[in-house]
Amino acid sequence: MIRSLFLCLLTFAAIPCFSQLEYAADKVPSSLRSRANAVIREMETTVDMRAADQVVINVKKIVTVWNKNGDPRADLTIYYDKSSSIQRIRGQVLDAFGNVNAKFTQSDFTDHSAVSDGSMFIDYRLKHFSPIVTTYPYTVIYEYEIKNKQNLIIPDWYANPYSDQSVEKNKYTFICKPNEEIRIREYNYKDKPEVLKTEKATSYTWQISNKPAFKAEPFAPDPDLYQTYVKVAARNFSYYGYKGSYQNWEELGKWVYNDLIKGRQNLPEQTTTEIKELVKGIDNDRAKAKKIYEYMQKKTRYISVQIGIGGFQPTPAAEVQQLSYGDCKALVNYTQSLLKAADIPSLYCVVNAGRNKKSMDPDFASMEQGNHIILAVPLKTDTVWLECTSSDSPFGFLGDFTDDRTVLACTPEGGKLLKTPALNSDMNLLVRKAQLNVDAEGTVSGKLNTTFSGAQYDNYQNMFAQPYTEQLKLLKDKYDIDNINFKDFKLVQDKGTPPHTLESVKLDIQKYAAKSNDLFYLELNAFNKTRTVPEVKNRTLPVYINRGFTDEDELSYELPEGFRMEAKPENKRISSPFGSYSSELKIEGKTLTYKRKFQLKDGNYPAAQYQEFSNFMSTVNQADHDKVVYKLN
Repeated sequence: MIRSLFLCLLTFAAIPCFSQLEYAADKVPSSLRSRANAVIREMETTVDMRAADQVVINVKKIVTVWNKNGDPRADLTIYYDKSSSIQRIRGQVLDAFGNVNAKFTQSDFTDHSAVSDGSMFIDYRLKHFSPIVTTYPYTVIYEYEIKNKQNLIIPDWYANPYSDQSVEKNKYTFICKPNEEIRIREYNYKDKPEVLKTEKATSYTWQISNKPAFKAEPFAPDPDLYQTYVKVAARNFSYYGYKGSYQNWEELGKWVYNDLIKGRQNLPEQTTTEIKELVKGIDNDRAKAKKIYEYMQKKTRYISVQIGIGGFQPTPAAEVQQLSYGDCKALVNYTQSLLKAADIPSLYCVVNAGRNKKSMDPDFASMEQGNHIILAVPLKTDTVWLECTSSDSPFGFLGDFTDDRTVLACTPEGGKLLKTPALNSDMNLLVRKAQLNVDAEGTVSGKLNTTFSGAQYDNYQNMFAQPYTEQLKLLKDKYDIDNINFKDFKLVQDKGTPPHTLESVKLDIQKYAAKSNDLFYLELNAFNKTRTVPEVKNRTLPVYINRGFTDEDELSYELPEGFRMEAKPENKRISSPFGSYSSELKIEGKTLTYKRKFQLKDGNYPAAQYQEFSNFMSTVNQADHDKVVYKLN
């Protein structure tokens, strides 16, 4: 009965007979216009899980856009593959008064491959629509239906994922059979869901209304820590013909291994023999694993397929051996198979990768929390972690894309939550030394050497594949200094332990020491100035420093003959809960040696400390602009 009622309501909502003037822009309350580039007038998402292999999703979304910055909020992208089908899409574009300007259907959507390389994964696609509008405000109405043949992934509900978007009404309803076992995880939802039960179905409804946009705050924590959203997971599921059940990470990891990985790690006999020969004579597993990892890097290339789009099952190792390419799942499974050939066990790990550190929720297991696969190799004394999608990554090094977070290791015995190594403030190191000459016109020239390690190891990663002329252009972006020129630029990656990147370059900066009358002003910290942090009144969110680091600079300036020092800065020492700063200047003859050390500590701090943080960064910024003033006789 309840399912019929919901479907009747959805069918009625799909008929474009309502008064469009209801969505005139001037009907939006003023409280929902403040700070908003767009507003969700109304959104209704209904997920009807009729069976494990029959999930019907109906969405109605009405968005009013106030200005050009809000245009992305009016776009719609729908992913689909052979486990899902788009039943219908229809919509309308309204003017400011709620009058219909245009209507559109599925045929007006562009259709693209959802992957960067379609040669291997041609079935994963997306449909996209962007309204073409030149007059603001305007309103877009979307209505669409999707049928999924799987219930392993049930769409999450985010009440409002964007700070520049307000919400008039947003509702999410999940429907299932009364005896269906499901798990629900609510995040930052203060009310209780509305639950309706009948003999044929049970529904759960969450909703919010009249939520204003809010000002995005710098150094804010991950939005998932303060946004309102809901996750739903079914105990019994179907996925691409596979059936299974899970209630926790142990059961989920066991299913992934037994149903998705097992049986896909067989290598050709010739490859197994090749690997055994490769590690012959090597007497420890770490050295063997390194040799095999480097073999894999030379042998294969990575193609990008998101784990949630491209399916969860890796390509068989034998196929990767033949094709010499694969996505993250395929390359990890392949590397694991190569290690297995050398009798080295390893763990296939699902991770939420990204610059922001996101861990698996230990209290709620669900498949969609991961978006990438990495490999863990447990050894006698420690565990080596491998990023298998990069042909350049050093052995045992995870950069800031996957470090310091909880991941799911999938084993025959079951899933295990493990923690990847953290790159801390002391490890994320930049060490720079420069020998510079200053001529009588204030022009600076000399040589610069910099070493990057830890999370800073990849600072120049995008430059390695570029031609030399392009590298010099990119270098000017790195060193944003007027009138700077470079030559003899060299960039080398040392993949030792720990790995580090080495930069060496010759440079000149025309008239860097500014002259006013007969005085020269030489700013000592030429290459590494700290930026200020904007002040925020009425801070509401905690202060979150995602990535700490340590920078050490030593710059030696050889001044021209006949200089006379008129003014010099005092040495600085600044300390705070967020880090520390020191600078000192030594003058020996005509040589000035400037040393600077700045450390920023990662971590969470109370919102009340934001002003202290802003003051600390401002003080460091001021110190970074210290100058000496001199004359030439």
